[in-house]
Amino acid sequence: MTALPNFSCRHSEIRPAFRSDNRLALTSFNQRPVKLNISRPFYEASNHSRRTGRCPSIHMAMIDERLADRNTIVKPADILAYNLVQGADVRWSYILDNTAPQPPTAVLLHGILGSRKNWGTFARRLAKEFPKWQFLLVDLRCHGDSASLKKRGPHTVASAALDVLKLLGALKLTPRVVVGHSFGGKVALSMVDQVAKPLARPVRVWVLDATPGKVRAGADGDDHPAELISFLSRLPKEVSSKRDVVDALVQDCFSNDVAQWVVTNLQQTKINGASSSSFSWIFDLKGIAEMYQSYEDTNLWKLVEDVPRGVHINFLKAERSLHRWALEDLRRIHIAEEQAVEEGGGVEMHVLEDAGHWVHADNPDGLFKILSFSFQGF
Repeated sequence: MTALPNFSCRHSEIRPAFRSDNRLALTSFNQRPVKLNISRPFYEASNHSRRTGRCPSIHMAMIDERLADRNTIVKPADILAYNLVQGADVRWSYILDNTAPQPPTAVLLHGILGSRKNWGTFARRLAKEFPKWQFLLVDLRCHGDSASLKKRGPHTVASAALDVLKLLGALKLTPRVVVGHSFGGKVALSMVDQVAKPLARPVRVWVLDATPGKVRAGADGDDHPAELISFLSRLPKEVSSKRDVVDALVQDCFSNDVAQWVVTNLQQTKINGASSSSFSWIFDLKGIAEMYQSYEDTNLWKLVEDVPRGVHINFLKAERSLHRWALEDLRRIHIAEEQAVEEGGGVEMHVLEDAGHWVHADNPDGLFKILSFSFQGF
């Protein structure tokens, strides 16, 4: 297995086309790159879902073969930071090798205040078990190494999704699977909502411990993201130690696990290229506050209840989730699940036992088992 280095994607130019109905259709490039016999996904039956799409002349894609407008240019500064974790059988390289076919690709999206590093261990495990696959780990806008990019507002679920679509266009990749945790789950749904229909190939979407609509706070004593963002906004931009931040968070009634996770967003401050004794935050907290508000406000139930052809949506609820799922949410997903089955589409509900909201940390074995069938058959 190999892992390509981190990139902010210094790419020449990417040309996305926007249809008259504002649906995105990124340009298709010559598909060169991997010594793989790629079979069609086993979930191809999802092609029979009832939505036929508003743009019948346009393929999906996160990459598209036809352009409506070649004048819109995505500059290198717009491209998100990412890692590409590849299985041992993958011979494709966006930079070095343009002769092999594109391998099956999955996109893994983190939640609010997270980064692509959250998925690192899990992605390497997937790549080892499924050596023909590659896994794209992304820092969303305002997070991780993408925080240094000067992204225009508004900072929303939709704009974060569009960033990922542009990155896929730059890399000339059309994913077969998109997995998003919490905020990243809504980003995954928004990606599907924005791309041109019908899809060039089926895609399986996993929404981990997030609902399509209203975000409900957990019970008293749970860690609330909005309160955490507010607390962090009162801290100085530079701090003397990570331990001081952890202690301050715990003293303010945040859990130790969340406190330890938050300080992974601290890095040593550099002065004239040399590391100093202080630490600074790598995220754009003001932008993240906007993103979280958008997460609360964004409603994508329409997409779930009228699934586009070629899309299979999987919801995963953590058994001990701090994020509270209302009975109404479960009922609507169950109805959508039944209707999609009747029409050959795809909506499914899963429950991950013995896990709280941090599913890939609380029960990685259980999550691996549930997600694994999405990568079989290649």
